[in-house]
Amino acid sequence: MSHFELFNLPVALDLDPAILKSSFLALQQQFHPDKASDKDTALIKSSEINQAYKVLANVDSRAAYLLALKKQDHHLDQSINDFEFLQSALEIREQLDEAADSKELQSLKIEVQQWIDGLVREFKIDYDDEDWAEARDAVRKLRFFQKVMNDIDKAEDQLLDDDSFNLDDEF
Repeated sequence: MSHFELFNLPVALDLDPAILKSSFLALQQQFHPDKASDKDTALIKSSEINQAYKVLANVDSRAAYLLALKKQDHHLDQSINDFEFLQSALEIREQLDEAADSKELQSLKIEVQQWIDGLVREFKIDYDDEDWAEARDAVRKLRFFQKVMNDIDKAEDQLLDDDSFNLDDEF
């Protein structure tokens, strides 16, 4: 059973995150080890549900999973050989390292989301055309930008933590 079947979702890159989460929570409740008579089986099923949700929750891992279903997921760990992309990626990383406030991080987040949206469009075309090499390349680039987006979120959290900490606060 594929992850899509597990959650009763269409096999597609575009998923409604709310429906995915709702299905995930319903399945977790159904197979919760504390509620099951066979705790070992429930624990295994619960773990499978968690893994499937983790894969489908992010567009980069969902795209890689779609390739895996077509047995086209080999060499996804190879380096990206697109010089222009690498140059842009380096510039974005530098912007992230130099970002000093939430406004700069928000601006960078918008730019990264635009990259992700463009790569999703590229992946869909390549996947539909069965251009597996280009689809794999799009997944590699999506993974990079998903990591950047996660790092932006961490930087925003750090700024919030720093802003909320004040030496004058009483403990």
